[in-house]
Amino acid sequence: MKRRRFLSTTFAGALAHASHVFATAAQTPVIDSHIHLFDVSRPQGVPWPPKDSTIYKSALPGRFRKVAAPYGVVGAIEIECSPWLDDNRWVLDIAAKDSIIVGTVGDLEPGTPDFGKQLERLHRNPLFRGIRYGNLWNRDLSREIGKVEFINDLKLVAATGLVLDTANPDPKLIHAVVRLSDRIPNLRVVVDHLPELTPPEDSIARKACDADLHLLGERPQVFAKVSGIVRKVDGRVPLDLDFYRDRLDRIWGTFGPDRLLYGSDWPNCDQWAEYPDVFRLAQKFISEKDPASAEKFFWKNSLRAYAWVKRDADQPELRSALR
Repeated sequence: MKRRRFLSTTFAGALAHASHVFATAAQTPVIDSHIHLFDVSRPQGVPWPPKDSTIYKSALPGRFRKVAAPYGVVGAIEIECSPWLDDNRWVLDIAAKDSIIVGTVGDLEPGTPDFGKQLERLHRNPLFRGIRYGNLWNRDLSREIGKVEFINDLKLVAATGLVLDTANPDPKLIHAVVRLSDRIPNLRVVVDHLPELTPPEDSIARKACDADLHLLGERPQVFAKVSGIVRKVDGRVPLDLDFYRDRLDRIWGTFGPDRLLYGSDWPNCDQWAEYPDVFRLAQKFISEKDPASAEKFFWKNSLRAYAWVKRDADQPELRSALR
């Protein structure tokens, strides 16, 4: 009887703790640090997504609110999905009309003649929080960081307090981020979609990639985004956290609670799983940690990374995140 009572008490305690954690996570305001905006009805069209894509449907702030607000999402950071220069302004104009957008990360090419001028122009808008560069639009960070003009332009990004987001990680890109961080230690970098990184099969290459990640994990200016969690395997998309746990645990072990951000990759994620499923996977993962880590993951770390702009009463206070 004593053993049965002990087990019952232990189980009840564990259940109460789990319930508390889930309740805390549910009450935590959420800043989704990775969404895309585009309007397929524009006369000039859009460079992405392609017309034959299942997500070829206008993705604007009002639609995002409907899918994300039920899960406690009170703000979002738009990440560029167009290499067209004018689309930086288009996104900022769209963002200005809806307070759920707390920041945008645009597209400018470091190393081009007008980079500094364009950066200064866009930076006048407080919603403009940085640029994106990586395995996207046929660009190669590894090649470009050897060019003086490219590095000098990214030094401008660092000097203005803006961020560099990367795109679509592979071992080559991760190594390039290490080299870039060596060259510009004060540049804040956000590694997007880190769960998508497939470790090399070759043992030597895998050790090299692990070593690079370890170096990035030691650098306080480098953040990692838990976006792009889901993937298709053998024709299906697993929605069980255990399937993704190994990669997520490795990321957590590398960057810890202070430099991981939640991002959905909406609406791109809809190609594999809808927003509720993507959010629940991330929430279940972080709910196994302590409540303070959930707050950091869901909004405080994104504030440290992007210094986003509070635009609505429902969005958390800036000063509380800086304690």
